[in-house]
Amino acid sequence: MTEPTNRPQRRGQYGILPWLAAPALLVFIGFAIIPVFGVLALSFTTWDGLGEIHLTGLDSWRAVLTDPGLPHAVWITFLVVATSWAVQTPLSILLGTFLSGYQRYRGLLAIVYFIPLLLSSAAIAIAYKALLDPNFGLGAGLGVKFLSQDWLGRPVLAFSLVVFVVSWQFIPLHTLIYQGGVRQIPQSMYEAAQLDGAGRVRQFFSITLPQLKYTIITSSTLMVVGSLTFFDLIFVLTEGGPGDATRVLALDMYKRGFQANLMGPASVIAVFLVLLGLVLALLLRRLGGDASESQIEGA
Repeated sequence: MTEPTNRPQRRGQYGILPWLAAPALLVFIGFAIIPVFGVLALSFTTWDGLGEIHLTGLDSWRAVLTDPGLPHAVWITFLVVATSWAVQTPLSILLGTFLSGYQRYRGLLAIVYFIPLLLSSAAIAIAYKALLDPNFGLGAGLGVKFLSQDWLGRPVLAFSLVVFVVSWQFIPLHTLIYQGGVRQIPQSMYEAAQLDGAGRVRQFFSITLPQLKYTIITSSTLMVVGSLTFFDLIFVLTEGGPGDATRVLALDMYKRGFQANLMGPASVIAVFLVLLGLVLALLLRRLGGDASESQIEGA
């Protein structure tokens, strides 16, 4: 008798869940799906941002795809994505593992590490640009020759500076992600490893890293997709220079759309960035395998 009475209650509870998700779905459709289709439609037009919009078919696509500067912008974008991932991921894992302890001072360090993420990217770029000025910056004031280099005038140094500043700003976010992932690992696994004589280094490579598999996939997805849209920091710091050494696709889109008033070609690059982000996210998901198994279930 109790089973039939419980079933309608459960059905009623589950029936409410889609309605609870409806507001978020409407916001997502209004601010993500509709603008994407709008940009896609705009890529088949010619528009200067003020006058009439003229339908021109594939002219904007031909102009962008035949531009000799596009392969270089794509290469720089992939280079920024790969380099920033290679720098941020190991440091974030190590810091997240260290901060996963329950000592009071580690909680304070977590708050301090999170401060760069609260700052504006433009403000961070202005601060680093002033500090690394070869004539009036920190190197000139302290008399340190290493800091007095022309950081923004040499392609390799400018690119390295962009990766460093990006990593400095976003490592705190991924550190917190890994900190939460490490705290979900059962302590019994570490206790068993200690009984077997495994040290901290062996525990890290044999327990921590394997158990952080899906956390690494999640963090890497956020990192890679976010790296495709770096604009404000690079624009303020280097403006894509010297030359085109740091001209990523997002900056190229801005220059075409808002400086050259070519909204059609800029929309083509925007569509390309959306498709590229989706492909990379799907590839990372495939690399992660079946994420339905939690860390605890795999223990």
